[in-house]
Amino acid sequence: MTLEMWLVVALIVFPLTLVILNRWRIDVAALFMIIALGLAQFWGLGVLGSKSSPQQSLLAISGFGQPVVMTLIGLFILTQTLTNNGVMLWLGQRLMAVGARSTDRLIFLFSLSAAALSLLMNNVAVGALLLPSAMQAARKASLRPSKFLIPIAFGAALGGMATYFTTANIVLSNLLTIANPPQAPLGILSFAATGGLIAVAGIIYLTLFGRRIVPARQPGLEQELARRPSAELEGLYDVSERLWEARVEESSPLAGSSLQKCAFGEKFGIAIVALRRGYQAYFTPQAEEILRSGDFLLLVGREERVSLLNQLDISVQPEKQTITTFGMTLVELILAPHSVYAGKTIKEMNFRRKYGFTVLAILRGERSYRTDVGDLPLELGDSLLLVGPQRRLRDLRINPDIIIFEPDPATRPVPRRRAMASILLFAGAIGLSLLGLPVYLSVLTAALLGLLLGLLPIQEAYRSIQWEVIFFIAGMYAASLGMINTGLAALIGRAVVHLIGNASPLVFAALVFLLSAALTQFMSSQAAAFVVGPIAIAAAIHLNTNPQAIAVACAIGCSASFLTPMAHPVNLIVMGPGNYRFGDFFRVGWGLTIVVLLALLAGMILFWHL
Repeated sequence: MTLEMWLVVALIVFPLTLVILNRWRIDVAALFMIIALGLAQFWGLGVLGSKSSPQQSLLAISGFGQPVVMTLIGLFILTQTLTNNGVMLWLGQRLMAVGARSTDRLIFLFSLSAAALSLLMNNVAVGALLLPSAMQAARKASLRPSKFLIPIAFGAALGGMATYFTTANIVLSNLLTIANPPQAPLGILSFAATGGLIAVAGIIYLTLFGRRIVPARQPGLEQELARRPSAELEGLYDVSERLWEARVEESSPLAGSSLQKCAFGEKFGIAIVALRRGYQAYFTPQAEEILRSGDFLLLVGREERVSLLNQLDISVQPEKQTITTFGMTLVELILAPHSVYAGKTIKEMNFRRKYGFTVLAILRGERSYRTDVGDLPLELGDSLLLVGPQRRLRDLRINPDIIIFEPDPATRPVPRRRAMASILLFAGAIGLSLLGLPVYLSVLTAALLGLLLGLLPIQEAYRSIQWEVIFFIAGMYAASLGMINTGLAALIGRAVVHLIGNASPLVFAALVFLLSAALTQFMSSQAAAFVVGPIAIAAAIHLNTNPQAIAVACAIGCSASFLTPMAHPVNLIVMGPGNYRFGDFFRVGWGLTIVVLLALLAGMILFWHL
């Protein structure tokens, strides 16, 4: 091996070792590789290009401009669009309705749903968003939630094997294009047949054997504290019986006045929940909002108080809908021990102006106060029902004088039009890709349309992008260029060819899968793809074996995160709520790994003709 080869090995092994030991973050390791490889090329060591071309140090940052990075950025934004607009919430509600009290049926439904959603969404988002639905379904059916959480994690991994949109799959497709000689990339449907066969086999395995092999762990105390659905909270505080719709007539003297001047709370003891003007709704409107004729108000208060508004030409009638059907966030709040708010009224706390939430009712003992709540001094032990914007919840959470209980997110109403628009955007991105538009362009186009249509605020779009993943992929791309340019990938590939001798391409595909799966248990799937991918593709070229088929086998191995909790972030997400032990994943996962391997070999024979 040459000096350049040893240097590339060191610059890959050193930072990845620190990542595995939890000493470095993956984005820090990536920046280290980018800078070190760039400096080495600039100083004439020839790790990214010829020794006499210091300008080729620019290749060290070329990973940021690769299609894989642009595709992932678009996918992160589209995934968040689906999440924000209730697509996942709708699915969770349907699962609870269909699953009933059958363990086998719920295991099947949750693993199938996780697999189906991971075809389009980031696996971490799938796991995080199905988790509340699984906890709620388990509570309703009086079952242990641990029975359903590992199937969700493993179902998401199985679905990721069947789609181009999984990060490791996109990485392997990109690695084919920079091989020596360059190979054709994988298409958007390259994983569908083989991965689909694997996903079906894996879900059948989990359904048939899940009841016996998935442990039934007693949930922790914090998991047994069920959060009440929003509709249940309305019933507990008796809010719905004092909910009214009021219309401001043209002759009303309040038309043209601000809500602050109208003083509904001070004069009538009434709380304003929302204001609707035409097709525009304002939840918990600001005091400066000007009332106009034709406006509709959603009010909470006693009938005798609300009926006084008729004298001001504001027609009032009972509201038949509940507050939750309007898509608003309900929050239950109690005073913390030694709270400075004890003895103060809501008006004195200036609650609405500070936090953007309106207090609808106060529950003291068994009595609910829903009128003149702003003038009632608070006592320790009181609980308050609030309504307000989701984005302001953080302001409540960080206040040390109060404790908040958010309602079960699985029971919130779904904004159907926005949800359908989000689904159509994603479907459009897939359709354009199938028609021949590059995947990164189709995904970015759909993401841009989502932003222009207001389906996702631009700030949330930036927050949705997992920048550590973006940096890590860019850094590992530079490392892969170093492996290929120095001949290290070809050298290791020839060594692999020598070791396996005259083994058939099918055996080679199995070995690539097992190596990728083994590495995935202890490092990220993206890292495993970048470590094994260049070597496997180079060896396939030397063996005159279909490199695309071997890339698929490698990518599927990178998704086989079944044996340890640290194999994938979704495993870690479900570990606490399921109260799992370290060995529970191996107990369920070793058999599933064998099933996946056998299904992979069948797919290699049927669809790739190995």
